Amino acid sequence: MAGSNLSARVQALPGDPIFGVVERFKADPRPNKVNLAQGVYMDESGSTPILGTVREAERRLLASSTTKVYKPIAGDPRYLEVMRAILFRPAGAPWGDLEPAVSGRVEMVQTPGGTGAIRLAVELVTHLRPEAEIWISEPTWPNHRQIVDESGAVARQHTWLSADGARLDIEGLLAAIDAARPGDAMILHASCHNPTGIDPTPAQWSEIAAHATARGILPIIDFAYQGFGDGLVEDAAAVRAFLQVGGEFLVASSGSKNFALYDERIGALAIVGADASAATTLLSHVKALVRTAWSNPPAHGGEIIVEILSDPKLRAEWELEVTAMRTRIADNRAALVAALAAAGAGDWSHLANGRGMFALLNLDDAQIARLRDDHAVYVVALGRLNVAGLTSTNIPVVAKAIAAVVA
Repeated sequence: MAGSNLSARVQALPGDPIFGVVERFKADPRPNKVNLAQGVYMDESGSTPILGTVREAERRLLASSTTKVYKPIAGDPRYLEVMRAILFRPAGAPWGDLEPAVSGRVEMVQTPGGTGAIRLAVELVTHLRPEAEIWISEPTWPNHRQIVDESGAVARQHTWLSADGARLDIEGLLAAIDAARPGDAMILHASCHNPTGIDPTPAQWSEIAAHATARGILPIIDFAYQGFGDGLVEDAAAVRAFLQVGGEFLVASSGSKNFALYDERIGALAIVGADASAATTLLSHVKALVRTAWSNPPAHGGEIIVEILSDPKLRAEWELEVTAMRTRIADNRAALVAALAAAGAGDWSHLANGRGMFALLNLDDAQIARLRDDHAVYVVALGRLNVAGLTSTNIPVVAKAIAAVVA
Protein backbone atom coordinates (compact mmCIF):
# COMPACT_ATOMS: atom_id res chain seq x y z
CA MET A 1 0.00 0.00 0.00
CA ALA A 2 1.21 3.50 -0.85
CA GLY A 3 0.62 4.71 2.70
CA SER A 4 3.17 2.22 4.04
CA ASN A 5 5.96 3.52 1.80
CA LEU A 6 8.82 5.22 3.60
CA SER A 7 8.37 8.21 1.31
CA ALA A 8 4.67 8.62 2.10
CA ARG A 9 3.76 12.08 3.36
CA VAL A 10 7.42 13.14 3.16
CA GLN A 11 8.54 16.27 1.33
CA ALA A 12 11.99 16.74 -0.20
CA LEU A 13 14.37 18.90 1.83
CA PRO A 14 16.29 21.85 0.39
CA GLY A 15 19.88 21.25 -0.67
CA ASP A 16 22.86 21.78 1.61
CA PRO A 17 23.49 25.54 2.00
CA ILE A 18 27.09 25.21 0.79
CA PHE A 19 27.27 22.12 -1.42
CA GLY A 20 24.03 23.18 -3.12
CA VAL A 21 25.66 26.43 -4.23
CA VAL A 22 28.69 24.49 -5.47
CA GLU A 23 26.47 22.24 -7.56
CA ARG A 24 24.82 25.31 -9.08
CA PHE A 25 28.28 26.71 -9.87
CA LYS A 26 29.27 23.50 -11.64
CA ALA A 27 26.14 23.66 -13.80
CA ASP A 28 26.79 27.29 -14.81
CA PRO A 29 28.04 27.30 -18.45
CA ARG A 30 29.65 30.75 -18.27
CA PRO A 31 33.42 30.52 -18.82
CA ASN A 32 34.21 33.45 -16.50
CA LYS A 33 32.47 32.03 -13.40
CA VAL A 34 34.26 32.24 -10.04
CA ASN A 35 33.76 29.70 -7.25
CA LEU A 36 34.23 31.36 -3.85
CA ALA A 37 31.59 29.18 -2.19
CA GLN A 38 33.25 25.87 -1.37
CA GLY A 39 35.55 25.72 1.65
CA VAL A 40 38.59 24.05 0.13
CA TYR A 41 42.09 25.42 -0.41
CA MET A 42 42.82 26.37 -4.02
CA ASP A 43 46.09 27.37 -5.62
CA GLU A 44 46.69 30.12 -8.17
CA SER A 45 45.37 27.88 -10.96
CA GLY A 46 42.11 27.30 -9.09
CA SER A 47 42.97 23.66 -8.34
CA THR A 48 43.05 21.85 -5.01
CA PRO A 49 46.33 19.95 -5.32
CA ILE A 50 47.58 16.86 -3.54
CA LEU A 51 50.45 17.95 -1.30
CA GLY A 52 53.91 16.68 -2.23
CA THR A 53 54.32 15.17 1.22
CA VAL A 54 51.03 13.32 0.83
CA ARG A 55 52.16 11.85 -2.51
CA GLU A 56 55.39 10.65 -0.92
CA ALA A 57 53.57 9.18 2.08
CA GLU A 58 51.16 7.32 -0.21
CA ARG A 59 54.07 5.98 -2.26
CA ARG A 60 55.61 4.56 0.89
CA LEU A 61 52.33 3.12 2.10
CA LEU A 62 51.70 1.39 -1.22
CA ALA A 63 55.07 -0.31 -0.95
CA SER A 64 54.81 -1.29 2.72
CA SER A 65 51.13 -2.00 3.49
CA THR A 66 50.28 -5.62 4.17
CA THR A 67 46.71 -5.61 5.50
CA LYS A 68 43.37 -3.83 5.48
CA VAL A 69 42.22 -5.19 8.83
CA TYR A 70 39.99 -3.05 11.07
CA LYS A 71 41.52 -0.32 13.17
CA PRO A 72 40.58 -0.26 16.88
CA ILE A 73 37.31 1.47 17.78
CA ALA A 74 39.21 4.52 19.03
CA GLY A 75 41.50 4.48 16.00
CA ASP A 76 45.11 3.84 15.09
CA PRO A 77 47.24 4.46 18.22
CA ARG A 78 50.05 5.88 16.07
CA TYR A 79 47.67 8.41 14.53
CA LEU A 80 46.29 9.40 17.91
CA GLU A 81 49.84 9.95 19.19
CA VAL A 82 50.83 12.32 16.38
CA MET A 83 47.55 14.21 16.58
CA ARG A 84 48.06 14.69 20.31
CA ALA A 85 51.48 16.13 19.47
CA ILE A 86 50.00 18.62 16.97
CA LEU A 87 47.19 19.82 19.22
CA PHE A 88 49.06 20.12 22.51
CA ARG A 89 52.58 21.21 21.51
CA PRO A 90 53.90 24.18 23.54
CA ALA A 91 55.16 27.28 21.76
CA GLY A 92 58.86 26.97 20.95
CA ALA A 93 59.06 23.33 22.04
CA PRO A 94 60.48 20.51 19.93
CA TRP A 95 58.22 18.02 18.24
CA GLY A 96 56.74 15.49 20.65
CA ASP A 97 56.71 17.75 23.71
CA LEU A 98 53.29 18.34 25.26
CA GLU A 99 51.92 21.19 27.35
CA PRO A 100 52.64 20.42 31.02
CA ALA A 101 48.94 20.87 31.82
CA VAL A 102 48.12 17.82 29.65
CA SER A 103 49.67 15.44 32.24
CA GLY A 104 47.59 12.40 31.31
CA ARG A 105 44.31 14.31 31.04
CA VAL A 106 43.88 13.75 27.28
CA GLU A 107 42.37 10.77 25.45
CA MET A 108 42.02 10.72 21.66
CA VAL A 109 39.59 9.15 19.17
CA GLN A 110 40.03 8.94 15.39
CA THR A 111 36.98 10.17 13.47
CA PRO A 112 35.66 10.43 9.89
CA GLY A 113 36.69 14.04 9.33
CA GLY A 114 36.28 17.05 11.55
CA THR A 115 32.53 16.82 11.02
CA GLY A 116 32.55 13.34 12.56
CA ALA A 117 34.46 14.73 15.53
CA ILE A 118 31.95 17.55 16.05
CA ARG A 119 29.03 15.14 15.74
CA LEU A 120 30.65 12.76 18.22
CA ALA A 121 31.27 15.59 20.70
CA VAL A 122 27.66 16.76 20.47
CA GLU A 123 26.38 13.18 20.84
CA LEU A 124 28.53 12.76 23.95
CA VAL A 125 26.99 15.89 25.47
CA THR A 126 23.42 14.82 24.70
CA HIS A 127 24.16 11.28 25.95
CA LEU A 128 25.55 12.41 29.30
CA ARG A 129 23.60 15.66 29.74
CA PRO A 130 20.25 15.35 27.94
CA GLU A 131 19.10 18.65 29.41
CA ALA A 132 22.11 20.61 28.14
CA GLU A 133 21.67 23.39 25.61
CA ILE A 134 24.43 23.87 23.06
CA TRP A 135 25.53 27.39 22.17
CA ILE A 136 26.80 28.34 18.73
CA SER A 137 28.00 31.66 17.37
CA GLU A 138 25.91 33.83 15.10
CA PRO A 139 27.06 33.52 12.40
CA THR A 140 28.75 30.11 12.26
CA TRP A 141 29.40 27.20 9.90
CA PRO A 142 25.86 26.08 8.94
CA ASN A 143 26.56 22.45 9.79
CA HIS A 144 27.04 23.33 13.47
CA ARG A 145 23.35 24.18 13.76
CA GLN A 146 22.32 21.17 11.68
CA ILE A 147 24.34 18.79 13.84
CA VAL A 148 22.93 20.21 17.07
CA ASP A 149 19.38 20.07 15.73
CA GLU A 150 19.78 16.45 14.59
CA SER A 151 21.12 15.48 18.01
CA GLY A 152 17.88 16.62 19.62
CA ALA A 153 19.61 19.24 21.76
CA VAL A 154 18.38 22.82 21.99
CA ALA A 155 20.62 25.19 20.01
CA ARG A 156 21.23 28.64 21.48
CA GLN A 157 22.99 31.45 19.64
CA HIS A 158 25.46 33.99 20.93
CA THR A 159 26.94 37.08 19.33
CA TRP A 160 30.32 36.96 17.61
CA LEU A 161 30.88 40.15 15.62
CA SER A 162 30.66 43.78 16.61
CA ALA A 163 27.85 45.84 15.08
CA ASP A 164 30.11 47.06 12.26
CA GLY A 165 31.30 43.51 11.51
CA ALA A 166 34.94 44.51 11.87
CA ARG A 167 35.93 42.91 15.17
CA LEU A 168 35.03 40.31 17.76
CA ASP A 169 32.27 41.32 20.17
CA ILE A 170 34.15 40.03 23.19
CA GLU A 171 31.78 41.75 25.61
CA GLY A 172 28.76 40.08 24.02
CA LEU A 173 30.47 36.68 23.97
CA LEU A 174 31.43 36.85 27.64
CA ALA A 175 27.91 37.99 28.53
CA ALA A 176 26.47 34.97 26.69
CA ILE A 177 28.80 32.63 28.59
CA ASP A 178 27.75 34.19 31.87
CA ALA A 179 24.08 33.84 30.90
CA ALA A 180 24.32 30.16 29.91
CA ARG A 181 23.23 27.49 32.36
CA PRO A 182 25.88 25.47 34.18
CA GLY A 183 26.19 22.20 32.27
CA ASP A 184 25.52 23.73 28.86
CA ALA A 185 28.05 23.30 26.04
CA MET A 186 29.43 25.88 23.62
CA ILE A 187 30.99 25.25 20.20
CA LEU A 188 33.91 27.62 19.70
CA HIS A 189 36.10 28.00 16.61
CA ALA A 190 39.75 27.67 17.70
CA SER A 191 41.05 29.78 14.81
CA CYS A 192 40.07 31.03 11.36
CA HIS A 193 36.43 31.50 12.40
CA ASN A 194 34.04 30.24 9.74
CA PRO A 195 32.52 32.35 8.19
CA THR A 196 33.95 35.64 9.53
CA GLY A 197 37.70 35.07 9.81
CA ILE A 198 37.62 37.09 13.05
CA ASP A 199 39.31 35.34 16.00
CA PRO A 200 39.91 36.15 19.68
CA THR A 201 43.41 37.20 20.67
CA PRO A 202 45.35 34.94 23.07
CA ALA A 203 44.45 37.33 25.90
CA GLN A 204 40.77 37.16 24.95
CA TRP A 205 40.95 33.35 24.86
CA SER A 206 42.18 33.46 28.45
CA GLU A 207 39.14 35.57 29.37
CA ILE A 208 36.80 33.21 27.54
CA ALA A 209 38.31 30.16 29.22
CA ALA A 210 38.08 31.74 32.67
CA HIS A 211 34.42 32.71 32.21
CA ALA A 212 33.42 29.32 30.73
CA THR A 213 35.14 27.38 33.50
CA ALA A 214 33.68 29.56 36.24
CA ARG A 215 30.20 29.13 34.76
CA GLY A 216 30.53 25.37 34.29
CA ILE A 217 30.24 25.44 30.49
CA LEU A 218 31.70 22.57 28.46
CA PRO A 219 33.66 23.96 25.48
CA ILE A 220 33.64 22.05 22.19
CA ILE A 221 36.55 23.55 20.28
CA ASP A 222 36.24 23.20 16.50
CA PHE A 223 39.84 23.19 15.24
CA ALA A 224 39.35 22.65 11.51
CA TYR A 225 41.99 25.08 10.19
CA GLN A 226 45.09 24.62 12.34
CA GLY A 227 48.02 26.33 10.63
CA PHE A 228 45.94 28.54 8.34
CA GLY A 229 45.74 31.49 10.78
CA ASP A 230 49.10 32.45 12.28
CA GLY A 231 50.87 29.09 12.52
CA LEU A 232 50.43 25.52 13.71
CA VAL A 233 51.36 26.33 17.32
CA GLU A 234 50.04 29.89 17.36
CA ASP A 235 46.58 28.78 16.23
CA ALA A 236 46.25 26.55 19.30
CA ALA A 237 45.93 29.52 21.69
CA ALA A 238 42.37 28.45 22.56
CA VAL A 239 43.49 24.94 23.47
CA ARG A 240 46.27 26.28 25.70
CA ALA A 241 43.91 28.74 27.40
CA PHE A 242 41.44 26.02 28.35
CA LEU A 243 44.23 23.69 29.46
CA GLN A 244 45.54 26.30 31.84
CA VAL A 245 42.24 26.81 33.67
CA GLY A 246 41.95 23.08 34.31
CA GLY A 247 38.39 22.39 33.21
CA GLU A 248 37.12 19.66 30.93
CA PHE A 249 36.71 20.32 27.20
CA LEU A 250 36.62 18.62 23.80
CA VAL A 251 38.65 19.43 20.69
CA ALA A 252 37.47 18.43 17.20
CA SER A 253 40.38 18.38 14.77
CA SER A 254 40.48 17.91 11.00
CA GLY A 255 43.11 16.86 8.48
CA SER A 256 41.08 18.13 5.55
CA LYS A 257 42.65 21.57 5.24
CA ASN A 258 46.21 21.47 6.53
CA PHE A 259 46.91 18.11 4.85
CA ALA A 260 44.50 18.75 1.93
CA LEU A 261 43.00 15.31 2.63
CA TYR A 262 39.42 16.37 1.94
CA ASP A 263 38.12 13.11 0.51
CA GLU A 264 39.93 10.86 3.00
CA ARG A 265 37.64 12.09 5.82
CA ILE A 266 40.23 12.10 8.58
CA GLY A 267 39.80 13.84 11.91
CA ALA A 268 40.16 13.35 15.64
CA LEU A 269 38.36 14.14 18.87
CA ALA A 270 40.50 15.03 21.88
CA ILE A 271 38.84 14.44 25.23
CA VAL A 272 40.37 16.57 27.98
CA GLY A 273 39.23 15.42 31.40
CA ALA A 274 39.60 17.04 34.79
CA ASP A 275 42.20 14.32 35.44
CA ALA A 276 43.36 11.06 33.88
CA SER A 277 40.55 9.04 35.45
CA ALA A 278 37.88 11.41 34.15
CA ALA A 279 39.37 11.31 30.64
CA THR A 280 39.36 7.50 30.68
CA THR A 281 35.75 7.41 31.84
CA LEU A 282 34.65 9.82 29.09
CA LEU A 283 36.59 7.79 26.52
CA SER A 284 34.59 4.68 27.45
CA HIS A 285 31.35 6.50 26.62
CA VAL A 286 32.77 7.91 23.39
CA LYS A 287 33.85 4.43 22.26
CA ALA A 288 30.35 3.11 22.94
CA LEU A 289 28.91 5.86 20.74
CA VAL A 290 31.45 5.13 18.00
CA ARG A 291 30.62 1.42 18.01
CA THR A 292 27.01 2.13 17.05
CA ALA A 293 27.92 4.85 14.52
CA TRP A 294 30.89 3.97 12.28
CA SER A 295 32.30 1.19 14.52
CA ASN A 296 35.88 1.61 13.28
CA PRO A 297 37.43 4.62 11.53
CA PRO A 298 38.62 4.68 7.92
CA ALA A 299 42.36 4.04 7.85
CA HIS A 300 44.08 5.58 4.84
CA GLY A 301 43.99 9.27 5.74
CA GLY A 302 45.32 8.57 9.22
CA GLU A 303 48.11 6.39 7.84
CA ILE A 304 49.16 9.21 5.52
CA ILE A 305 49.37 11.65 8.42
CA VAL A 306 51.34 9.16 10.54
CA GLU A 307 53.82 8.66 7.70
CA ILE A 308 54.34 12.42 7.33
CA LEU A 309 54.55 13.38 10.98
CA SER A 310 56.68 10.42 12.09
CA ASP A 311 59.47 11.33 9.64
CA PRO A 312 61.31 14.52 10.70
CA LYS A 313 62.28 15.39 7.11
CA LEU A 314 58.79 14.83 5.72
CA ARG A 315 57.24 16.69 8.67
CA ALA A 316 59.47 19.71 8.02
CA GLU A 317 58.46 19.69 4.35
CA TRP A 318 54.79 19.53 5.34
CA GLU A 319 55.16 22.49 7.69
CA LEU A 320 56.60 24.46 4.75
CA GLU A 321 53.59 23.46 2.64
CA VAL A 322 51.21 24.69 5.35
CA THR A 323 53.18 27.95 5.59
CA ALA A 324 52.92 28.43 1.83
CA MET A 325 49.14 27.92 1.89
CA ARG A 326 48.74 30.29 4.84
CA THR A 327 50.90 32.95 3.18
CA ARG A 328 48.97 32.76 -0.08
CA ILE A 329 45.67 33.21 1.77
CA ALA A 330 46.99 36.25 3.67
CA ASP A 331 48.33 37.78 0.45
CA ASN A 332 44.92 37.27 -1.19
CA ARG A 333 43.23 39.14 1.66
CA ALA A 334 45.48 42.14 1.20
CA ALA A 335 45.06 42.07 -2.56
CA LEU A 336 41.27 41.90 -2.30
CA VAL A 337 41.15 44.89 0.08
CA ALA A 338 43.30 46.91 -2.35
CA ALA A 339 41.19 45.86 -5.34
CA LEU A 340 37.95 46.78 -3.55
CA ALA A 341 39.32 50.25 -2.83
CA ALA A 342 40.41 50.62 -6.47
CA ALA A 343 36.95 49.53 -7.64
CA GLY A 344 35.30 52.23 -5.54
CA ALA A 345 33.64 49.75 -3.18
CA GLY A 346 34.60 51.71 -0.08
CA ASP A 347 36.73 50.80 2.92
CA TRP A 348 37.03 47.04 3.45
CA SER A 349 40.32 47.20 5.35
CA HIS A 350 38.92 45.09 8.20
CA LEU A 351 39.01 42.07 5.88
CA ALA A 352 42.81 42.20 6.00
CA ASN A 353 42.69 41.66 9.77
CA GLY A 354 40.93 38.32 9.41
CA ARG A 355 42.53 34.90 9.54
CA GLY A 356 42.04 31.77 7.49
CA MET A 357 40.13 30.94 4.36
CA PHE A 358 36.95 32.92 4.92
CA ALA A 359 35.84 36.52 4.87
CA LEU A 360 32.33 37.84 5.38
CA LEU A 361 30.87 40.56 3.14
CA ASN A 362 27.57 40.79 5.05
CA LEU A 363 25.47 40.74 1.87
CA ASP A 364 21.75 40.09 1.76
CA ASP A 365 20.14 37.41 -0.41
CA ALA A 366 19.38 39.87 -3.22
CA GLN A 367 23.01 41.01 -3.39
CA ILE A 368 24.25 37.41 -3.36
CA ALA A 369 21.86 36.62 -6.23
CA ARG A 370 23.15 39.62 -8.20
CA LEU A 371 26.74 38.50 -7.71
CA ARG A 372 25.77 35.09 -9.08
CA ASP A 373 23.36 36.06 -11.85
CA ASP A 374 24.97 39.26 -13.12
CA HIS A 375 28.64 38.59 -12.44
CA ALA A 376 29.04 34.78 -12.20
CA VAL A 377 30.61 35.12 -8.73
CA TYR A 378 29.41 32.45 -6.31
CA VAL A 379 29.42 32.99 -2.53
CA VAL A 380 27.26 31.49 0.21
CA ALA A 381 24.98 32.92 2.89
CA LEU A 382 25.79 36.40 4.21
CA GLY A 383 28.35 36.79 1.46
CA ARG A 384 30.93 34.38 2.88
CA LEU A 385 33.71 34.02 0.36
CA ASN A 386 36.64 31.63 0.25
CA VAL A 387 39.75 33.81 0.17
CA ALA A 388 41.78 30.84 -1.08
CA GLY A 389 39.61 30.78 -4.20
CA LEU A 390 40.88 34.20 -5.24
CA THR A 391 43.62 34.48 -7.86
CA SER A 392 45.59 37.34 -9.39
CA THR A 393 43.31 37.01 -12.43
CA ASN A 394 39.92 36.99 -10.71
CA ILE A 395 40.55 39.42 -7.82
CA PRO A 396 39.88 42.55 -9.96
CA VAL A 397 36.77 40.86 -11.40
CA VAL A 398 35.45 39.93 -7.97
CA ALA A 399 36.18 43.38 -6.56
CA LYS A 400 34.26 45.11 -9.36
CA ALA A 401 31.35 42.70 -8.91
CA ILE A 402 31.20 43.41 -5.17
CA ALA A 403 31.39 47.15 -5.82
CA ALA A 404 28.46 46.86 -8.21
CA VAL A 405 26.19 45.03 -5.76
CA VAL A 406 26.97 47.19 -2.71
CA ALA A 407 26.66 50.50 -4.55
